[in-house]
Amino acid sequence: MGRLVYHRKRDSGTTYVYEVVDEYWDKAKKQMRSKQVCLGKLDPDTGELIPSKKTRNQAQAAMTATTTVAGPMLVLDRIAQETGLQATLKRAFPEQWERILTLATFIVCTGDALVHADAWCRNHEVLAQGPFASQRISEWLAAISEDGRQTFFKAWARQVSEQDFLCYDITSVSSYARFNEYVHCGYNRDGESLPQINLAMVYGQKSQLPVIYRTLNGAIGDVSTVKKLLDSFEKLDFPALSLVMDRGFYSQKNVTDLLDRRYHFMIGVPTNRKWVRSRIDHCQDALNSPRSFRQFDDESLYMHTELMQWPENKRRCYLHLYYNPHRAADDQEALTKRLLICKQELESGELNPAHTQDYEQYFLVKETPVRGRQVDYNDAAIREYRNKYAGFFAILTTKKMDALEALRIYRDKDVVEKCFDDLKNHLDLKRLRMHSSGRMSARIFVQFIALILLSQIQRTIREHSLADRFSPRLLLGELESLTKIHYAGKYNDILSEVSKTQREILDAFSIDPNTL
Repeated sequence: MGRLVYHRKRDSGTTYVYEVVDEYWDKAKKQMRSKQVCLGKLDPDTGELIPSKKTRNQAQAAMTATTTVAGPMLVLDRIAQETGLQATLKRAFPEQWERILTLATFIVCTGDALVHADAWCRNHEVLAQGPFASQRISEWLAAISEDGRQTFFKAWARQVSEQDFLCYDITSVSSYARFNEYVHCGYNRDGESLPQINLAMVYGQKSQLPVIYRTLNGAIGDVSTVKKLLDSFEKLDFPALSLVMDRGFYSQKNVTDLLDRRYHFMIGVPTNRKWVRSRIDHCQDALNSPRSFRQFDDESLYMHTELMQWPENKRRCYLHLYYNPHRAADDQEALTKRLLICKQELESGELNPAHTQDYEQYFLVKETPVRGRQVDYNDAAIREYRNKYAGFFAILTTKKMDALEALRIYRDKDVVEKCFDDLKNHLDLKRLRMHSSGRMSARIFVQFIALILLSQIQRTIREHSLADRFSPRLLLGELESLTKIHYAGKYNDILSEVSKTQREILDAFSIDPNTL
């Protein structure tokens, strides 16, 4: 079928659909002209094409069979059913779940913007009926309500998060929006000069599936988000959780809140805190002993675990201390570079709030009426860090475990960072162009559903040793030649011949092509 164009009658409001069958250059008028054939009109309620009588007669005479690309949908439909995603979406969005899954399927397969969905969906097996015109998609997004999203999160999180470690992190998503209350200037983690929103994500470490996300104001820092995250967990009636967070989320108040709510957690702790340094001083003998030496992958580490009571509520927790001799040199170099930047900031008066503790700890600042501000290094503090604390890092946990096991779980939290990478680089969420916060929230929700599908593909290809040959996009591309022929009349649909590679892929997802 050629390119379609739409003409709306002003008097009646009826939209007619034409197919462009030829285009040519009009020498007299010096412009492109086209020959068009009317196919019918759009239903004002459903947006579907109502064929003209001539079109219906031609179709019945000429069309005995149609062919659609079926391979990608075989895999994605199986994932949606086996993970429970389809059933959960049905409960939350009984009228819209097919559209949401169809848009998510398009994003996973192409990574393209939704404005290009119409042509792709016409040629592929999809759940929802088209057309997928840009205006129609905008109307669908507007109908994805906050209540429906929260209903989905409540059911989905209870299904995925049982007996799992949940990793929590934040990323920045740049935006061109000008009138969106979530979009603000802040610390952009991609180093871009655009304003942004912050996207907080919780990801299951064992299931390797996204659990829930929150859209945050672009100016909000990491530390202040934890309480709101915990509040949302309680409102959604989450099961008992085990959270894994990096040290960017550490604060004394956050740890106290987690302990008061009786959540299990694992969090990195900055070693510049006085109480951590006092524990390092106290454990020097134990850390210097060969008994504390352990090997973790290619790292040689000294490890020590201490039972302690959190001072705010006297609850029991465990501090795991680690010393890496090779990291000590890197830490010293990083401190020197950071101090050079801090000195310039102090002298210019353009302070960075993130460096407040460095200003106080490593500098001596004097203000005099004659000479103005004088900035000098605190050599004693710098020397103390280099001699006693460089090369150390710490993890605080509520569960009793070996320091090596704690480190393994903590290091595995990078699954959420990979999740953000997939959202931005594979699923078209590098920059947002939607000005309405409601439309933006719905768009991100569709991306989240696509991320669930993508994550399960990645997990499956790793488990079946296919990751060295296929990325998720290449795998779905390999299935593009697997088509389904739909015959008019009483004949059953037929799947095209399955190649050896396609059969291997289908086997990994437990799909038997002989039963289709």
